Amino acid sequence: MKTSIITILGPTACGKTAVAAQLAARMSIASDTSNSIAEIISADSRQVFRGMDIGTGKDLEDYDITLSHDNNDARRLHIPYHLIDIANAGEKYSVFHFQRDFIQAFRQIQQRGHFPILCGGTGLYIESILRGYNLVEVPVNQQLREQLKNSNLHELTKLLSTYKRLHNTTDVDTTRRAIRAIEIEEYYKTNGVEKAEPFPEVKSLTIGLDIPRELRRERISSRLKRRLKAGMIEEVRQLLDNGVSAESLISYGLEYRFVTLYLTGQTSYDEMVSQLETAIHQFAKRQMTYFRGMERRGVKITWIDATQSPESVASQILGLYTSINKIE
Repeated sequence: MKTSIITILGPTACGKTAVAAQLAARMSIASDTSNSIAEIISADSRQVFRGMDIGTGKDLEDYDITLSHDNNDARRLHIPYHLIDIANAGEKYSVFHFQRDFIQAFRQIQQRGHFPILCGGTGLYIESILRGYNLVEVPVNQQLREQLKNSNLHELTKLLSTYKRLHNTTDVDTTRRAIRAIEIEEYYKTNGVEKAEPFPEVKSLTIGLDIPRELRRERISSRLKRRLKAGMIEEVRQLLDNGVSAESLISYGLEYRFVTLYLTGQTSYDEMVSQLETAIHQFAKRQMTYFRGMERRGVKITWIDATQSPESVASQILGLYTSINKIE
């Protein structure tokens, strides 16, 4: 079975989107076509939501690449992307929904004769594809929620770790998310997944972008400052004004949690910035822990130095892909 997808993963602020777009552009150059032959499927649990742009780092400008030719003429190449801006902020969106939407996008890309590139940092979303999780939609368990509503995040995380079926803990940074994760685990424990439709096999060349811890911290800090200047607080205020509940925004964690707490008077501006910066650093660490766990669970990840330019990293990935397919 030949490689059917390239997956690019890594912690926040490592430059995944830029690398994926450059890779898609190089695949176009290699095929000598004026159109993109590769399309990107986002694997980000928050970029699915409309209106959540700055805080999630959609960086849509990265999907427009300038290609230069030997005659010095330049042209713009737009890389098609999927699973971004497909749900309204405040709606529920889970790994079950992601799998469903991924399959649809994946098949459509293949039907066009193009090549899919999966790119993102939500570990559970990515692993659900690469390991073919057999999922069903999990309903709300109101009785369980009542039992857990007074537990703190530490207690909930500890409880979540006791389940045999390892759940993603990367994004479990609020009590609401932790309770939902336990709710899912309890459902699978009680009901199993025998009735779920088998997930199609996907053979991936999986690339991890490796970045030194200190450089990652520097990028996170400087990026946070840029996002604040770019209007991240105004973005969250607009979501609240549009009727998205504070509870929903807080449940999304990180930027949306801390900015909402600030806008609702529960913290000061300086406290918001300090606590948010710390939370993002912790989030990046949890991402790397999850990716290492994926490797232990059988997902082969080829790590590439992400301190190089996106163009250089993309060229290396294309070289790996080409050599693997020659062997296959």
